[in-house]
Amino acid sequence: MRQLLSMLAVLGVVAAACSAGPEPSSNDVGAGDDPAATEQDDAGVDAPDPQEDADDPLADAIRTQSFGCVEDSFYWEVDTCQPATLIDLDEIIAGGPPPDGIPPIDDPAFESVGAADEWLTDDSPVMVVDVDDDVRAYPLAILTWHEIVNDTVGGVPLVVSYCPLCNSALVFDRRIDGPDGEEVLDFGTSGRLYLSNLIMYDRQHRNLWTQFEGQGVVGERFLGERLDRVPAWLFGFGELADLHPDAQVLSRDTGASRPYGTNPYVGYDTEGRAPFLFRGEIDDRESAMARMVGLADGDDAVAVLLDRLVEDRVVTVDVADRPVAVVWAPGQSSALDTEVIDDGRDVGQTAAFVAALDGEPIELEPTDEDRRFRDARSGSTFDLRGRALDGPLEGRHLEAVAHDDTFWFVWAAFKPHTEVVAS
Repeated sequence: MRQLLSMLAVLGVVAAACSAGPEPSSNDVGAGDDPAATEQDDAGVDAPDPQEDADDPLADAIRTQSFGCVEDSFYWEVDTCQPATLIDLDEIIAGGPPPDGIPPIDDPAFESVGAADEWLTDDSPVMVVDVDDDVRAYPLAILTWHEIVNDTVGGVPLVVSYCPLCNSALVFDRRIDGPDGEEVLDFGTSGRLYLSNLIMYDRQHRNLWTQFEGQGVVGERFLGERLDRVPAWLFGFGELADLHPDAQVLSRDTGASRPYGTNPYVGYDTEGRAPFLFRGEIDDRESAMARMVGLADGDDAVAVLLDRLVEDRVVTVDVADRPVAVVWAPGQSSALDTEVIDDGRDVGQTAAFVAALDGEPIELEPTDEDRRFRDARSGSTFDLRGRALDGPLEGRHLEAVAHDDTFWFVWAAFKPHTEVVAS
């Protein structure tokens, strides 16, 4: 308890400092506008269901119209604003910093793997994105302090996002069809949270979007729309260097001064700890902070607990009637454990693939090498990117499946009907 109170006090001071200047060094956790917001509500309240009252014409009218809202403002800045919304506005909580108080990176600079090796270790957690062989890595040492990077990878405009409170590292295509044709959106941090998850906003229309699902939840322009997911991986830097020695790595030359490599959420991912600023009801099937890999396709969702993955290294599940192999290997530090990120305990690296090639089943199993997997049918060996390194399938690639390395509390809140695969 003493450690928790100390952490809250420090973060509250940081959050307060962020409101005093244009370049706060802050994260989402803090006292915010409501001092009571930092207290965990043990009783909780039911998370609002976006489909609730779906057949109610009055509810539909409220969700699809805005009254008294100014386009260049946020709804909480205008007393008369009644925005179109899919969620209960009372469930949106001020995290502490103002909009863009956690500054997104809009003009990212990159360096070579060799240059990044001067300051990253083999276990440093990096977020890896690959679009048409344009491979980029975004160290969590940097993303922890910015949360959003507006980038273009392989010619595709992307928003690369990381929410430390959920350990959710997600990438979305920034292109979306609007009333006037396709638009490319730029995203910022709203300074608000929903179910402890980062709420992004688009700068073109100031709609609010949940980072966890890339869905527009407040605002008329894209209410209910979802951005297209792009697969991404959380690997150790050493694994990135082995798999993609020519990758480009996000540089610390961000235009902002932050203590990159440090973790302001020391001990946050400790089992038994309550998540910050979470007002929903925690699904008690698992502990709130249990690490897991989440897979979803439409209404079908599966959660594979990390403990099971560490034990078996390969777990094959069905997601929307499609077999998916989830694999785990050691080699990545937790970004939410110790004060220095690189000193965090090893939580490993995960990936997910369609367990088939050209309609033929693939049965992955562990090998004696930590970061390699063998197809029991063909004998071919695969790496963590799903590339066959030898055998009859050499040179072939398994199809990557978008997956989430996250915490149980947030996955269950957004996907309450998920199937759990535990030890």
